[in-house]
Amino acid sequence: MTSETLNTPTADQIRRAPKVLLHDHLDGGLRPGTIIDLAREAGYGALPESDADKLGLWFREAADSGSLERYLETFAHTCAVMQTRDALFRVAAECAEDLAEDGVVYAEVRYAPEQHLEQGLTLEEVVEAVNEGFREGERRARANGHRIRVGALLTAMRHAARALEIAELANRYRDLGVSGFDIAGAEAGFPPTRHLDAFEYLKRENNHFTIHAGEAFGLPSIWQALQWCGADRLGHGVRIIDDIEVADDGSVKLGRLASYVRDKRIPLEMCPTSNLQTGAADSYAEHPIGLLRKLHFRLTVNTDNRLMSGTGMSREFEHLIDAFGYTLEDMQWFTVNAMKSAFIPFDERLAMINDVIKPGYAELKSEWLFRQTAATSGSSSIGG
Repeated sequence: MTSETLNTPTADQIRRAPKVLLHDHLDGGLRPGTIIDLAREAGYGALPESDADKLGLWFREAADSGSLERYLETFAHTCAVMQTRDALFRVAAECAEDLAEDGVVYAEVRYAPEQHLEQGLTLEEVVEAVNEGFREGERRARANGHRIRVGALLTAMRHAARALEIAELANRYRDLGVSGFDIAGAEAGFPPTRHLDAFEYLKRENNHFTIHAGEAFGLPSIWQALQWCGADRLGHGVRIIDDIEVADDGSVKLGRLASYVRDKRIPLEMCPTSNLQTGAADSYAEHPIGLLRKLHFRLTVNTDNRLMSGTGMSREFEHLIDAFGYTLEDMQWFTVNAMKSAFIPFDERLAMINDVIKPGYAELKSEWLFRQTAATSGSSSIGG
């Protein structure tokens, strides 16, 4: 029995393994039943289904449809029911609970405050409601025997003109539950350089930010996010593969941008299932994460939109393990990468790695010893 076989995790071990999530959208992770409840409370009658199971299936099928209009419609429904303080509090609390139940010990969850103002909330009230919800979710998780820490990333929409305002908001709440800043939305036609004032402001304030880049638009999006805007991390970044050549003999040549990303250890927030839905790869086995892992890029594994992709962190790792034969060591490598890349102070990241993540994986990797002992003792007998 080889070490690799012993360390290939079971589904239960994948779920119990400590995981770190850096790219998860709050409005993309609601429970279907919660959407139905909130829609009823808000008098929102446009949901396509009234049964939770059927609604969850509708979201996944819409995301898989290949229709941009139908995909965007999914977020119209979730945002429509997230317009009050109570709704935001509930969604955030359940988010933290669900992630903790899936073995996530640290998460940075992003959302766009400007999308939750339709019923009169201020930007500040939105942020405070979500932060309070995360704290409640952390408390509920502890009561259920799980530990999780959740920080918020405030997102500005690329097509709007409020990036600086949202960046200032993120800076005001940086010690009150907000870990950093992000921009999201369609890449094509809306380059990150449109929001240079926001990024310059954040750099002057020594604050952290990530940018959705290299998901659909390609290398120019990545280059601008890094060299013009100064992003700490890349949201997705999967299209960096376009700057890597693989010869027929298997040799690999990195272009200058790919070399820069790898050499500078710039974290890539990979979201495999979501990337398949948007056409970045035709299957998990063909996802660029396989080659990028071999080349030792700073990769992290993420969910993006748990509802639309019908996924969670455990499921993402299950797909990668099936596709690439990853072991517990690989899971730990991705997880440590993510924790190194988190937007919290260095000493806290180090403590999470040394006191939570590494001990958690060490325990999982030792379990085969006890399974082997149990099997041996159960089949042996002592002669007189």
